[in-house]
Amino acid sequence: MSEKYRIVIADDEALICMDLREMLEEAGHEVVGIGSDGVEALNLVKEKKPDLAILDVKMPRLDGIQAARMIAHDNLAPVVLLTAFGDEDMIEKAKKSMVFGYVMKPVEEKTLFPAIQIAVSQYRQKKDMVDRVKNMERELAARKIVDRAKGLLMDYYHITEEDAYRRMQQTSMKRGITIADVAQKVVKEIMARKNR
Repeated sequence: MSEKYRIVIADDEALICMDLREMLEEAGHEVVGIGSDGVEALNLVKEKKPDLAILDVKMPRLDGIQAARMIAHDNLAPVVLLTAFGDEDMIEKAKKSMVFGYVMKPVEEKTLFPAIQIAVSQYRQKKDMVDRVKNMERELAARKIVDRAKGLLMDYYHITEEDAYRRMQQTSMKRGITIADVAQKVVKEIMARKNR
């Protein structure tokens, strides 16, 4: 049995929304919002924080491609686009909007459900990768500031690297803050003293 998702759908044709909702709910998914244009879709995705958004390409006010681009830009949810048009131009636009799937109308379970699973899976993998990169960047920045603080402590107090690190470690434990936070305070304090 596949995973169940919270889904926002948007299409300016009410009948298509009804059919989609029925198809999704029969499969055990929860439709948490239905929009009739791209603006409503965007607002629903921001408010409901679904696992997935299914948007029609052609909608009033804001089309599905523009809405998908905005949803992707804020990393809110993966988007699967629905379209009755399979032309090259539309496919190019869809690729540039960072959608995670593309399903032709009339929508059938055998094409929609695999697209949903792949979209959510790809989105989660991308999100994990982005999170890992951010963590690595944070760790690198922390390491740099700690090294800088060590160097300043060594110069200022004429102590070894080991002693400088130990001092920061003790302050970190005493105050209950990270060693990177201690290092930042050290850099600030020693630089201020040097500039006096």
